Amino acid sequence: MPSREIALLTNPTAGKGKGAKLRRHAVARLRDAGLTVRDLQGRDAGEALDLARQCVADGVDALVVCGGDGMAHLAVQAVAETGTPLGMIPAGTGNDVARYFDIPRKDPAAAVDRVIAGSTRTVDLARSGTAYFVTVLAAGFDAIVNERANRMTWPKGQMRYNIATLVELRVFRPLSYVLQLDDREVSLEAMLVAVGNGPSFGGGLRITEGAVLDDGMLDVVVIKPMSKPDLIRTYPQLFKGTHVHHPQYEHHLVRSVTVAAPGIVTYADGERFAPLPLTVECAPGALTVLA
Repeated sequence: MPSREIALLTNPTAGKGKGAKLRRHAVARLRDAGLTVRDLQGRDAGEALDLARQCVADGVDALVVCGGDGMAHLAVQAVAETGTPLGMIPAGTGNDVARYFDIPRKDPAAAVDRVIAGSTRTVDLARSGTAYFVTVLAAGFDAIVNERANRMTWPKGQMRYNIATLVELRVFRPLSYVLQLDDREVSLEAMLVAVGNGPSFGGGLRITEGAVLDDGMLDVVVIKPMSKPDLIRTYPQLFKGTHVHHPQYEHHLVRSVTVAAPGIVTYADGERFAPLPLTVECAPGALTVLA
């Protein structure tokens, strides 16, 4: 019986260098288990995606990423709707994709063992044009915070996003949205609109609480206008999903949604995605995961 061939694609800078450290241990453990390993890393995201797509075209048995949600997002562009399984060795900050599949986030050896075991699960993806995402599309206040944080050079890490949030909170005003929810159009004012394939983003913020990965549907959450003190009080509830009881929370279950609002660049899987307006549809069964 021929050995399984795994392409291991690493972001060496993930988790402040954690990715590079975990990669060395992962390669050794995978090879000790009898797997053939292509040990790869790109000089930048473009080269990494080219490497991922080439491995899929070559027919590897799985594409495994060592990194965070950004690397998972990149890999999904290569494996979506191909049947090639995606494996994950979490090394990022948020690791929401790994969280979805109960892949150990603090035990890299156990995560590698999931790859070795080879069990798979098939789930949906969200698709906009030719681009895919696994978790949540942010299209409001949260996207604006990401834009500001990405323009900042100091400080590093989570504190940069905390400062960006505080700065934007001072000047933010509700946005005017037009939503096409399947065949129904809605115009409204909102703090944010989120489109979820899964339930969480941003390291466990359960904005689209209740989203199911394999139901063939997308979860659209609208947070209608609220006062800034109320927004600050509500924020911690996102970690538990209890914000669903807030009177300004609105939820829609759809197969397709078009989101339009002026001046917003969306983020998906924590990565800069595309400007609005944007149409997102569910791609049922588009992703196979080693989990």
